[in-house]
Amino acid sequence: MMEIPAINSDHDHRSALLQPVGCLGRLEDVANWIAKRQGKLLPDNLKPAIVIFAADHGVTSALTHPEAGPSTAERVMHAVSEQSVIRKLAEEAGASLTIVDLGVKGELSGVEVDVVRESGSADIRVESAMSEAQYWEAVGIGEELAARAISEGANLLTASSLVSGDRVAVAALICELAGVAPEEALEASSHKTYAEELMAVEVALDRAQGTSSHDILREVGGIELAAMAGFYRAAARKGVPVLLDGKASAAAALAAAAWDVRITGWMLASFVSEDRAHILALEELGLEPLMHLQRSLSGAKGAALLMPLLQSSLALHRGFATVEEF
Repeated sequence: MMEIPAINSDHDHRSALLQPVGCLGRLEDVANWIAKRQGKLLPDNLKPAIVIFAADHGVTSALTHPEAGPSTAERVMHAVSEQSVIRKLAEEAGASLTIVDLGVKGELSGVEVDVVRESGSADIRVESAMSEAQYWEAVGIGEELAARAISEGANLLTASSLVSGDRVAVAALICELAGVAPEEALEASSHKTYAEELMAVEVALDRAQGTSSHDILREVGGIELAAMAGFYRAAARKGVPVLLDGKASAAAALAAAAWDVRITGWMLASFVSEDRAHILALEELGLEPLMHLQRSLSGAKGAALLMPLLQSSLALHRGFATVEEF
């Protein structure tokens, strides 16, 4: 079993605050949560790092009515543009931003290239999403990128994905790891695609029946999800908190927790949408989201949106006068 550092017990700083405890609600709790994981009475400023993984999904390409909207390559190229929302949010949060191509069809520029499988994940209805070697390669890439960000000074990490067509894989993972029925795990979309996607989830789960929770990510997940799970595991091993993003991020977190449940002790959930499966996945992880949004956000935008607020909560935590200082 891997070594994961213990989290420091509660210290006396909160009880000595002149400001009444609880006046800031969740912000106060989160500031203390971060301070404990930094092992400090007063927490350091956040130095966030955002890593976004991109890969295609074979199951979506094989559907009669593939998911509408831009391709994965188009999503990635928009994200790397100077005017992209995630780039602006990352700048506002003072976060580094790295986008990694793990297996995207099409020409890309402005990204790191670490292709695990050129066509992305396989069609999970008929075969494993990845081979054993590809699985551990993807996990290792996630671990390496987390370790690199930490070595460069990051003390808060976010991993997310830029994918067109991960709905089936994400739903299948949540079904297996959170005990959710396919009808709940797959958010309803247009009538034209939903029925076929739902059938794809059910077929994939039937094919992978009997697979252990430790290995279900390789069977019904995706390359980018495996990299995200590895990213979370490395962060916990090195004692650095992670801020989860959307539903795919939660699915990858469930897979990481299946390896070692202690990893969840280093996780914060940035937000939850009205998607029932997202809610249930966070409940399974034992995480209370910091924001409730009517619609889901992807590509690290939800986590990046919250980072300046977390930074402010730490400043307030440090700035309150204590009884001894008054």
